Amino acid sequence: MNLIRAEAERLAARRFVQLMVLLLMLAFVVTAGTTLASSHTPTSAEVAAAEQQAAAERSVIEREHARCLARDRGEAWAQDRNHYLPADCSEIDPVVQGWSPTAANYLTDVFTFTQQAEALLYFLVAFLVLFGFLVGASYIGADLNSGGVVNLLLWRPRRMTVLGTKLGTLLGAVLVLSVLASVAYLVTFWVIAQVAGYPGPTDATFWADLAARWGRGVGLVLFATAIGFALATVGRHTAAAVGAVLAYLVVWEMGGRIMMQILDVSRPDQLLLSNHVGAWLAGELRFWDATPCADAFTGYCNGTYPLTWHLAFVVLLLFTAGLTTTAFAVFRRRDLI
Repeated sequence: MNLIRAEAERLAARRFVQLMVLLLMLAFVVTAGTTLASSHTPTSAEVAAAEQQAAAERSVIEREHARCLARDRGEAWAQDRNHYLPADCSEIDPVVQGWSPTAANYLTDVFTFTQQAEALLYFLVAFLVLFGFLVGASYIGADLNSGGVVNLLLWRPRRMTVLGTKLGTLLGAVLVLSVLASVAYLVTFWVIAQVAGYPGPTDATFWADLAARWGRGVGLVLFATAIGFALATVGRHTAAAVGAVLAYLVVWEMGGRIMMQILDVSRPDQLLLSNHVGAWLAGELRFWDATPCADAFTGYCNGTYPLTWHLAFVVLLLFTAGLTTTAFAVFRRRDLI
């Protein structure tokens, strides 16, 4: 317990951590202030006009879906080659797609919580991912480079215990900060929507989806924190972690993507970590693979394939666990002097 308390105090006392927290607060204030200044409470006339537009758009969607179903049934009135309809009617089924126009879609210069909460949440997650990675890397990297770990081992001469406590304390602190920041962030924008905007239609489905995205976002922050910690442990320096990420982005995300396109690799997008990150946050991403359609000269060919958050979770977990295990193995055998 004394070791955990000592590590928590050391983490909180680091100037870089304090600077990153200050930048987080500054970004929060700027975003909230900009949103408040650029929004207004819609009048009843604006809401009524928006509701009329939404109702008209819903009628068009329902009519197109009905026409598509009639075409599949072979009804003559729906057989119009000049009128485009998708091969799969579920693509325009509002029930299957889980989306239907509402008044919130047609309000201008109005901050609508239901419309913008997802984008705002992703902005916060992106900052927290950067925060977690840099703090995780600098927390262990600075101690290894300055000899702080050696001094700590003189007091508690158990390498695995010391490194595990550092990582556990770091993840716990980042988790607490992420939860507190997220609650304050979303509550603030909910209040802005109430007093100077439009809340939009909220139901159990909306809150459940937002909570799921938030949970996956916090999980990504913890993954990034552990990855930064592991890379800095292996490289013995904060810069080593940053350099490793930059090298990966340039060599594999850019160079590897180009090479896979040249070699015509099947489903190359599932081999890129960034796509799994996107799928993890969004729940599912769909990509195009031309291989199944190479011989389809006529007719409809669906070459899309999904990346789901389930697969993304496995990939991110294995990647993070592999790096962390490597870091502990290297730290156990390394000469720290």
